[in-house]
Amino acid sequence: MTTLLILLIFVSLIILAILVVSQKELSHTIILFMGFGLGSTLLYFLFSAPDVALTEAVIGASMSGFVFLTAIIQTRKQNQKSKE
Repeated sequence: MTTLLILLIFVSLIILAILVVSQKELSHTIILFMGFGLGSTLLYFLFSAPDVALTEAVIGASMSGFVFLTAIIQTRKQNQKSKE
């Protein structure tokens, strides 16, 4: 059962990686990237590495996504200001 779950997560991560690379909209890319981080977190946990899983969940999936989304929002605000 665990092997099937691990295989399913691996396939999901491959699909997510392809989707991340092929997206045109940056916000969609970041959301998919955060999903990839959560999938990685599950794999680390299933491979008995809870410390690495926790680090990936906190830094890789959530904080980096938040920083990327904030950067996009700030860039769009500056672009709108420069157009006015």
